[in-house]
Amino acid sequence: MEPLVNLDEFASALIIKPSSFGDIIHALPAVHAIKQAHPALQLHWLSNPEWMPLLEGNPDIAQIIPFPRKEFGKIIGLPSLLLWVRKWNTMPREIPELALDFQGLFRSGLLALTRGARPILGLSDAREGAAKFYDHAIPVDASAHAVDRYLEMPRALGIEVGPKDIQFPLPLGLAKAGVTLPENYILIHPYSRGEGKSLRHEVIQSLCDCLSPHPVIVVGISAEAEQVQGAHVTSFVNETSLLELIWLIRHARGVVSVDSGPMHLASAITSNLLGIHTWSNPRKVGPYDPQAWILKAGRIAHRTEFSDEEVLQDHPVETSDARRMADFVLRQWLS
Repeated sequence: MEPLVNLDEFASALIIKPSSFGDIIHALPAVHAIKQAHPALQLHWLSNPEWMPLLEGNPDIAQIIPFPRKEFGKIIGLPSLLLWVRKWNTMPREIPELALDFQGLFRSGLLALTRGARPILGLSDAREGAAKFYDHAIPVDASAHAVDRYLEMPRALGIEVGPKDIQFPLPLGLAKAGVTLPENYILIHPYSRGEGKSLRHEVIQSLCDCLSPHPVIVVGISAEAEQVQGAHVTSFVNETSLLELIWLIRHARGVVSVDSGPMHLASAITSNLLGIHTWSNPRKVGPYDPQAWILKAGRIAHRTEFSDEEVLQDHPVETSDARRMADFVLRQWLS
């Protein structure tokens, strides 16, 4: 199939993927594939400031453009958005430039249009009328995993991407200053902004108890978190930056995480991951690494091994599941 666009004719590409945590990670392999195939192409990535640490130091990216999303609100913030766009467009850039909209929302389509980059490419599962801004809407399977959907972008540009080509360039992270960590610790991330995804305190405590005396570090952000007890437990809840979280994942013996951005971050770094899914579909939003493990519908397996019936179940995590997860972790990673 002929590529939609000949990238050799362009000096730069604007990558529009300002959020969210997990989705930025999911877009990394597609962007990496584009840069590997066209090393002279300068890539400029538009990102919300809070997620920029995920991209800093990435050799594929020539420039990270901070998009102050929180300043604009919803539709009432449109004038402020347009004022920001006017200032943004005065910044020097390489031309000709094309725009690759991985976000697929009205706002991202509008940003591509006002940038003046042409053509604008996006995916067919775009929402809020974003496709009306596109010169090319690339067909994707809306039920596929986000990584696979995003990889259709480089493929439509004539770039072959196989399993061995999929890489997640991420920073090394930053060690917490003044802290000496135990060896071979298990990192537990039990909190999520998504409704019904966070673990209850009793389940977190039970999981830690069942892992005793092996060292455990608990991380995450939660205003309702209770202190987990145990001499083997270290809590960094509400005390970890994004770069520190990356470092902790890189040095953990294994990671147990609910469905969240940190789970996808862990999947991009290590195969020693146990992702926890209550109501969400692990085939579509689970850890992308095929070697990662998932607790879903009361059992632990790889994401492709769950039945059609299982992926649709809503199964709250109980203390019995905590014991099952601890037994799995001790057997799989620590035996």
